[in-house]
Amino acid sequence: MSEKNISHTKWMKRAIFLASLGNNTTSPNPRVGAVILDKNGSLISEGFHFKAGMPHAEAMAFNNLKKDAKGGTMYVNLEPCCHHGKTPPCVEKVISSGIKKVFISIEDPDKRVSGKGIKLLKEAGIEVYLGLCKKESLDLNKAFIHRNITKKAFGVLKWAMSIDGRIALKNGKSKWITNEKSRILVHSFRAEFDAIIIGGNTLRKDNPLLTTRGFKNPEPLRVVFTKSLDLPSKSYLWDCSKAKTLVIYDSSTANESYLSRIPKCVEVEKVSSDNPELISKILAKRGCNKVLWECGPRLATAAIKSNCIQELITFIAPKILGGEKCMNPFGDFEFEEMHEIIKLNDSQFSLIGNDICVKSSFKNKFL
Repeated sequence: MSEKNISHTKWMKRAIFLASLGNNTTSPNPRVGAVILDKNGSLISEGFHFKAGMPHAEAMAFNNLKKDAKGGTMYVNLEPCCHHGKTPPCVEKVISSGIKKVFISIEDPDKRVSGKGIKLLKEAGIEVYLGLCKKESLDLNKAFIHRNITKKAFGVLKWAMSIDGRIALKNGKSKWITNEKSRILVHSFRAEFDAIIIGGNTLRKDNPLLTTRGFKNPEPLRVVFTKSLDLPSKSYLWDCSKAKTLVIYDSSTANESYLSRIPKCVEVEKVSSDNPELISKILAKRGCNKVLWECGPRLATAAIKSNCIQELITFIAPKILGGEKCMNPFGDFEFEEMHEIIKLNDSQFSLIGNDICVKSSFKNKFL
């Protein structure tokens, strides 16, 4: 790699780092960072997008300029926007600044932009270079990209199990399979998500709080999916002062007389069937880029079958629960041949005390 290419890579990686400062706060928007050099190649400004409604990365960088950007170069990890939203189009700012070159890592998958921003820059006589540090930029915004292409939220399924693959005793008791360090880590993991999903059975059995315990403010949306609407009248999730709660129910099977049990502070939406894809689409429409499924075996199995899960987080504790009737993480996928089984990619392992945390992913055809 030439010295010139090394320099370009250095500044794009700086833009990607700046973009990462918006982790957990930018939804429904992407994570974007921008770097501006003057015509002599000296850094004169940088910026990143922190939160929806606040300035985009390019706008922040222009607001922070130390000197004139005319004849200079910009590095940005995502194509600058060209539509009017809560903030003005960034492309207009780039063009009016007199910048000569723009390095863009990846195109914006949002149909309102998707190549249009690049076209406008080129038409204005700006040299545009696309694809620098593409892999890193795709990974950084994989949830945003997935939501825009599929119209479904990027889903991560999390569960904890014993070393013999059980998630609870046959009476349903599961507190606690993992150690305290693992449970604290789960709270911090939740801060990465816009919503956390459970089924009605999990609510009835565990009465979970489903918060980050202060790792994120505001807390992720708590979502309960129920086929029956037969939910308890008392629940931690009915206290909306800690976090917002949404109940989604299957109108084809639910007893709607139970709606009176749900407090008025809780939002309610109905869907036409028990297909988890409907839940994922509702949350995507609400601007949730990334959601965490902490549900039981039936809903977890259905979510995988309907392609709502892109990654898995598994906590394995060195404990044996035993028993054929003890609960497994999944129901029957009805595989009959080994070539039908689900194969995972990119597994990462870490020790949390005596527990093992495994992160894996399904192959993503969009990245």
